[in-house]
Amino acid sequence: MATGRVPVKEAMTTTAEASVVEAFHKLYYYDLFSDERRRTHARWCGVPLIKNPLDLFVLQEILTETAPELIIETGTAFGGSALYMAHVCDALGRGEILSIDKSPYAGDDLPRHPRITYVRGDSAGEEAIRTAREAAAGKRVMVDLDSWHSEDHVRAELEAYAPLVSPGCYLIVEDTNISHHPVHIEGYPIPGPFEAVEAFLAEHDEFELDKSREKFKVTFNPNGYLRRRG
Repeated sequence: MATGRVPVKEAMTTTAEASVVEAFHKLYYYDLFSDERRRTHARWCGVPLIKNPLDLFVLQEILTETAPELIIETGTAFGGSALYMAHVCDALGRGEILSIDKSPYAGDDLPRHPRITYVRGDSAGEEAIRTAREAAAGKRVMVDLDSWHSEDHVRAELEAYAPLVSPGCYLIVEDTNISHHPVHIEGYPIPGPFEAVEAFLAEHDEFELDKSREKFKVTFNPNGYLRRRG
């Protein structure tokens, strides 16, 4: 029997859906993700983890599907994301993480795991880049950029680490949602990662946006999932 009800998906216009997503994104980000609450917002096996859980789910899908032997992470912070990826790699039986940070929030008190190697230094600096290149030699590589979020710094990272990404693997640019895309916290640079990605893609057709990785609607990495063609 017909009820007269219209399925939610059919009743919701694109504009209305986008409005709901943006409103929830702002509520979630500003209420739960402020600087003073980062240590308690989310934890992985007891270690603070500064990421959207929906993006973490997508990340494990990417690791499963693309099978990188090396994941280069810039921006260690507390070490929670490195530990998360190490545990996913444990489950998959492959992979190691090279995590680079000039000044991790946790200092020297970072989680230890045999798959993780920490590098202390500016991720856009010559020494860190040289270390990453040496580690990447002959391996299937994925890169996740989550360091200082100014446009210039992210652009420098993109130019340095993009060549290391293997065909079919991903170059993820984190926190493209800041600089009012759609959120912003005082003290974060404007322009930021979103603008760096735009400029990078205009000059590098070997990478393509994979919007399918934003399937959960609320992502901290809008336009930030870049897949190397081939």
